[in-house]
Amino acid sequence: MTLGTSIAELVSAYPSSGGLYSASGLLVPIKYRAFTAWCVGWLNFTGQIAGIAGSEWGLAQMIYAWAHVISNGQFVANRNQTVGLYVALMIIHGVINSLGTRTLARLTSGYVIVNIGITFVIIITVLACTPLNEMNSASYTFTEIVNQSGWGASNPMGGDAIAFLFGLYSVQFVMTDYDATAHISEEVHRAAIAAPVAIMIAVAGTGAVGWVLNIVLVITSGRDIITSDPDTFPGGLAMAEIIRYRIGKVGFLVIWPFVCLVAFFVVTTALQANARSFYAFSRDRGLPDNLFFARISKYTKTTVNAVWLVVFWCIALGFLGFASQAAVNAIFALAALGMDLSYLVPIICRQVFANHPEVQFQPGPFTLGTGFFGKAINYTAIAWTLFECTVLSIPTVLPFDAQNFNYSWVIMVGVLLLAIIWYAAYAHKYYRGPISTLTPDLLKKLGIVTVQEEAIANSPEMADAQSFEHIKNK
Repeated sequence: MTLGTSIAELVSAYPSSGGLYSASGLLVPIKYRAFTAWCVGWLNFTGQIAGIAGSEWGLAQMIYAWAHVISNGQFVANRNQTVGLYVALMIIHGVINSLGTRTLARLTSGYVIVNIGITFVIIITVLACTPLNEMNSASYTFTEIVNQSGWGASNPMGGDAIAFLFGLYSVQFVMTDYDATAHISEEVHRAAIAAPVAIMIAVAGTGAVGWVLNIVLVITSGRDIITSDPDTFPGGLAMAEIIRYRIGKVGFLVIWPFVCLVAFFVVTTALQANARSFYAFSRDRGLPDNLFFARISKYTKTTVNAVWLVVFWCIALGFLGFASQAAVNAIFALAALGMDLSYLVPIICRQVFANHPEVQFQPGPFTLGTGFFGKAINYTAIAWTLFECTVLSIPTVLPFDAQNFNYSWVIMVGVLLLAIIWYAAYAHKYYRGPISTLTPDLLKKLGIVTVQEEAIANSPEMADAQSFEHIKNK
């Protein structure tokens, strides 16, 4: 909650389609703006791509879990089949996100209802179908640690403690991408209020409902499922096995498609947001594409080129599935690492440079203030993010080797180093920061453009290289 609250304050102060990518370039002195935004942008984009890839991979496993149950366990998907379905699903989502905005809105309008509805159906149904004498006790549910990681009790770091912290994987993968609502800030009324409120509701709601769901699943799972080999579960998914075991084959076959539908919606909306981010980054000359990915389709009026750029990189990342399950797990960790680190930078900058004469941070309607309360929330968010990113970088299996090593932090560091080298060698000559994602009011407030140039920045011709270069040079 502290991380979400800190992000909400920044989004309220800088409501733009670039989210914290835009804010990061405005929370530091002028000479650091472009470089800071560049690094935050690449951290965030990498995390978003990994988040989409991880969600799509999970959807592929979920679909095969349904096939496993309907075949009475005869069908077990191999890695090649999972990668194949993953690629097909990514292409389908690319096609959907290439449709017009109105069509996309109609397709995703029922997402929240289906998501919340099926969650409560599962909670109620699983509880109702579990005999009282088969429910795990409260003490077992909240205190028992089943350590299958290899981090034994004799480990000096504390094996069970590390295994307990690995529970963050399932939580942090879901509880991230906090600034997603900021990407539509320019399309909603009173975005400085609507966007942060949406963030707070989403974080609190997802956290509360998800917490209850996980407790119910553990209570109703029984001892055998918890200690079983996950490879024996439908699709390798413990949740699928618990639902199948408690409500039976027919009930599972009816409920599970709705769970898959929720995951399908998640990827659809995430791809839409990520494509907009790359679209904005291209407009800022952050990509060596001659504004190719900043083009809007004249037929659908959507960012089609940027959509397929994201699809391409997600498919490339999904090919890690051919390597090992550890490589797949790295995708899930990479999503939280990339996005949460991209949030960490602007929060730190907010604390360090808030009163700098070239920053002069002006909070929006949603503010934490400058007193103890605001600082406590921000510093708690900073400490928590550093802690959970450290946990997500630890090898999940011991002893580790090339096949089961946690490569998430290696990929993240590699992407960041390449981005820095690229910036130092070439991009610094033309990249001036997140100008295209700022509203005319913010541009004027920061003195980036004159009143006359404000009209150019707000016109449909903004994607034109010559006009946009003129704006950036100012």
